[in-house]
Amino acid sequence: MATSPSPAVRATLRARARRLALFGLLVAVGSPLLAWLGLRASLPRLAGEHALPGLGAPVTVERDALGVPTLRAANRVDLARATGYVHAQERFFQMDLARRRAAGELAELLGPGGATVDVETRLHRFRTRARRVIEAATAEQRAVVEAYAAGVNAGLADLGARPPEYFALRQEPAPWRPEDTVLVTYSMFLQLNDERARTDDARGLARDLLPPALGAFLDAPGTEWDAPVEGDAFSTPPLPGPEVLDLRGAAPAKAARLASPDSERVARAVEAGLDPVLAEAWLRRPEPSTTGSNNWAVAGTATRDGRAIVADDMHLGLMVPNTWYRAAFEWKDAAGATRTISGVTLAGVPGVVVGSNGRVAWGFTNSYGDWSDLVELEPVPGDPQAYLTPEGPRRFEVHREIVRVKGAEDRVVDVRETIWGPVVDKDHAGRERALFWIAHHPEAANLRFAELEVADDLDQALAVAATVGVPPQNFVCADSTGRIGWTILGRIPRRVGFDGRLPVSLADGTRRYDGWLDPADYPRVVDPPSGRLWTANARVVSGEKLAKVGDSGYDLGARAGQIRDGLLAIDRATERDMLIVHLDDRALFLQRWHGLLTGLLTAEAVKDRPLRTQARGLLADWGARAAIDSVGYRLVRGFRLEVEERVYAALTAAIRAKRPDFSGLELHQREAALWRVVSERPAHLLPAPHASWEAFLLDAFDKLLGDLTKGERPLAAATWGVRNTSLIQHPLARAVPALSRFVDMPRRALPGDNNMPRVQGIAFGASQRLAVSPGRERDGYFHMPGGQSGHPLSPHYADHHAAWADGTPTPFLPGATIHTLRLRPPDR
Repeated sequence: MATSPSPAVRATLRARARRLALFGLLVAVGSPLLAWLGLRASLPRLAGEHALPGLGAPVTVERDALGVPTLRAANRVDLARATGYVHAQERFFQMDLARRRAAGELAELLGPGGATVDVETRLHRFRTRARRVIEAATAEQRAVVEAYAAGVNAGLADLGARPPEYFALRQEPAPWRPEDTVLVTYSMFLQLNDERARTDDARGLARDLLPPALGAFLDAPGTEWDAPVEGDAFSTPPLPGPEVLDLRGAAPAKAARLASPDSERVARAVEAGLDPVLAEAWLRRPEPSTTGSNNWAVAGTATRDGRAIVADDMHLGLMVPNTWYRAAFEWKDAAGATRTISGVTLAGVPGVVVGSNGRVAWGFTNSYGDWSDLVELEPVPGDPQAYLTPEGPRRFEVHREIVRVKGAEDRVVDVRETIWGPVVDKDHAGRERALFWIAHHPEAANLRFAELEVADDLDQALAVAATVGVPPQNFVCADSTGRIGWTILGRIPRRVGFDGRLPVSLADGTRRYDGWLDPADYPRVVDPPSGRLWTANARVVSGEKLAKVGDSGYDLGARAGQIRDGLLAIDRATERDMLIVHLDDRALFLQRWHGLLTGLLTAEAVKDRPLRTQARGLLADWGARAAIDSVGYRLVRGFRLEVEERVYAALTAAIRAKRPDFSGLELHQREAALWRVVSERPAHLLPAPHASWEAFLLDAFDKLLGDLTKGERPLAAATWGVRNTSLIQHPLARAVPALSRFVDMPRRALPGDNNMPRVQGIAFGASQRLAVSPGRERDGYFHMPGGQSGHPLSPHYADHHAAWADGTPTPFLPGATIHTLRLRPPDR
């Protein structure tokens, strides 16, 4: 996943990464040439001619001034081999971590620090499942991934030295295998799906431990912020009455029991550049960001020249190197026709993930459909090794997994599996539960994605999307005739007798899984009357279409609504208009919270309260944007979060009594209940010990003011830019902050936040931005943080970064060729 390593992993990386600092020591003691040569030898080959075993014909690799390659091959298999070569030379350590993360093999590389993560991941047995995917693939699909794997190993072998990270770890890179490409896909399942069905768990707790009316209130299906492409916004459930919950006389609720970061971890974050107060708060309780993206399409009927436009920005954890690697491909298909495609690839996978092939362009957002369930197991009396199924008692299958640990004893993991999936936990009542997750089934990770590369029109693209095996995504697409459409890309499970929202038993057979939804039955929206489509991790459709997709925790619809309204306000759109929507940091969602807060700060409330008085002035000039120089924005945002935590602590106290770590954040439509409570202010829901809602709300604001002025810091200096300064790090720098100035991206105060199109956090945000019209790719633009190369000495390590941070458009297509590498068969 694109998140920080666990403390144990960081400890191991820290110990190993000190060896990388030896290069710095060599420089310091007078051996800069030796250090420079040692690192320089592992830079990729950019020009000249090189024999690549297995090629059927020469392949050219042309790189532009930003290091973006255009690969030209005679066929798709040769293209895959050359892509593997290029990926390995630029990004092998990143690829290695991705496959190891999914396989549960980090400890084999990193030592004991990776073992805990590996033990948790081995539950999924992804290497075994990846092999099954390869076995089930067609001969053509296997030929592509086998050629890619051979190209990766050839590219790695052609480096003059092992990549720098392996020097630090005193390890040799392990060869790439065809199944490793599937493992990289599984690493994205781990990042994009609810891999432990945590939302189901939270809903189950609400079902079991709260009165039904209160549970329904807290787990609303949506809010007035909903902005689906089809259907209306959902209404907020009514306030539960005092007969359901009465907080008068109750003891003050405690906040969720969240682990405090150790002092060493805080010190490392400060050394890397974080403000000390912010470092402690951020590490203690990182504010959640729904992993996802924005995408939209404008039909030719609504653009200046009749061309459809697709725009996309995928929001992920930001790291060095960036998740995506840009590339353009050209090859001959089986009929001899020339095919082209440009966009972003995922190192470890031999294809373009998002982009345009000249006929069709597409983009993704994470769908947040229901792709995992918790199944309550019913025991067999007298036999702890068995459970009940619709066919009667059945014994658990036990699979022994061995976690290899460098420098320590191996760890043994016994995975108990049921017909629905592995046993994962026990609930608050001690019931064992199994995990159904589509990723455990080979069809969900099949190798059909390459079929998108050759889709010739919208209908073909939508048909292919319904058969592809990937973490299911909102697939927004346009073709060169001006048409646009939406569907789900990825396999959809078919449930019978239940909707998957809650943990349930499947033992009696009245509830069951019935294979996969037929592609012909997939939900679609094609050529909408408005000429616009938009998705932003919120609900897209309603009714029967929504029932097919399910709900594992949609994001609040505020971001989607702001995109929708921005698009509808544009007459005769162009690509440059799309950039305005991409960079929209207006705080529309917080405007009513700004009104609530300023209404509290009456003359009486600020009397003899200097901080409140100062805050009132700063709020008057807040700018209504997540701008880096705005203190008022930070005040409004922080006030809402403080109130949210306190209100949910009171309303979910019965759950916290059983699960002290429950925060309510697992219930994604929290704003529905929160705003109704603070706007209607019922006496029976006032959290103790306050005498009035005004006192409660002002106390929350005073807590925020105290946090922002801790250590005699001036309130006027507490800008959003201070809070939202990026920290985009290489994995080794997370362990050894002294390396940050050599390998991390420059720290920048950045505009944007959650609940607006320009999503931006400290280490989370747009992993790319693009807008493109199929057939007119030269008019498109592209951004991404970092650069193409994973090597700190490469000129392309960070040369994309400034344009991404500034929002300056750069071309979607690669530019003029600067370097040309000719890969040829060995006998030519």
